[in-house]
Amino acid sequence: MSKIVIIGPAHPLRGGLATFNQRLAKEFNEQGHDCSIFSFSLQYPEFLFPGTTQYSDEPAPAGLSIHSAINSVNPLNWLKVGKQLKKLKPDIIVVRYWLPLMGPALGTILRRVRKNGHTRIVCIADNVIPHEKRPGDTPFTRYFLKSCDAFITMSEKVMQDLRLFEKNKPAQLVEHPLYDNFGPIIPKSTAREKLGLPVEGKLVLFFGFIRKYKGLDLLLEAMADKDIKAAGIQLLVAGEFYEDEKPYLELIAKLGIEQQLILRTNFIPDSEVQHYLCAADAVIQPYRNATQSGVTPLAYHFEKPMVVTNVGGLPRLVPNEKAGLVVEPDPGSIAQGILRFYQLGEDYFIPHLRNEKQKYSWANLAAVIFQLAGSAD
Repeated sequence: MSKIVIIGPAHPLRGGLATFNQRLAKEFNEQGHDCSIFSFSLQYPEFLFPGTTQYSDEPAPAGLSIHSAINSVNPLNWLKVGKQLKKLKPDIIVVRYWLPLMGPALGTILRRVRKNGHTRIVCIADNVIPHEKRPGDTPFTRYFLKSCDAFITMSEKVMQDLRLFEKNKPAQLVEHPLYDNFGPIIPKSTAREKLGLPVEGKLVLFFGFIRKYKGLDLLLEAMADKDIKAAGIQLLVAGEFYEDEKPYLELIAKLGIEQQLILRTNFIPDSEVQHYLCAADAVIQPYRNATQSGVTPLAYHFEKPMVVTNVGGLPRLVPNEKAGLVVEPDPGSIAQGILRFYQLGEDYFIPHLRNEKQKYSWANLAAVIFQLAGSAD
């Protein structure tokens, strides 16, 4: 049995990183290890947080030990937590890295831990070079990466970015495991009724936080395509604005597509994720750029075909005309992809989705973490 600590967001913080960390901790514990999570007492100062709230009002996940310990902007706290973890002496620390802002805090904590001469530190890097650049990105990232022994990335793009900074330490690409903790697949009609949507009709889904790089504006322009309108296709937008919503609302009015849209632009709690995914015919990811996406494993779990743009790791994750369709990141191509999906039909994709989803297991991720911890110098 190994003692493992995951450093990263967890309940009562909300979002995909927290969900991921909690599911990984569950996997370690089910394998007989002793895994706890060290999360944040303060993750982002309120003025830096783009959403409405950082906190979930849902109950804590059962059976997990979560410590809300890290203050991301208080250096005295970093020294205290580092000392605590050094003394705890876990065999492995799995640390999440997604934003350079976290580099000073996490890098300082891990430097203290390393002084125990025992703990191996494996980083799961969601991003190395962030989507939105800010002053300090490069030195903060460099400082953090030097504190780790080995790395996991979930896309080739992040691996390439990592190797710009860290050329020699062990690193491995692992597929993002499936989010299998949101419940089973339910009938489309049941899901639509739960959400108060018409049971019949063609409905595609944009799911997740709304940010510039995710290309919702491209999808809105695609919805104005005359053939999309003629086909009676509607778009359900489910996710919170992480930037000013005004330009999007102005674009919707300009395009005259209000009747084709269903906007649920609030944070989607975990208990409702199942309903949104199961209500849709397909999931659309019109990203301008991408590393990996937590929406993709969600779509795989609920066996929903995807229309994704030909950017970052998405084409590798979604084989074209098998698990979904790969299109160029422009409104015309996105519109044609949606129309092609309906031409082929949802049932065409299901056998391919079921075959592909077998690759994405939490046990595989856990095994790679142990392998990298063992190979680190």
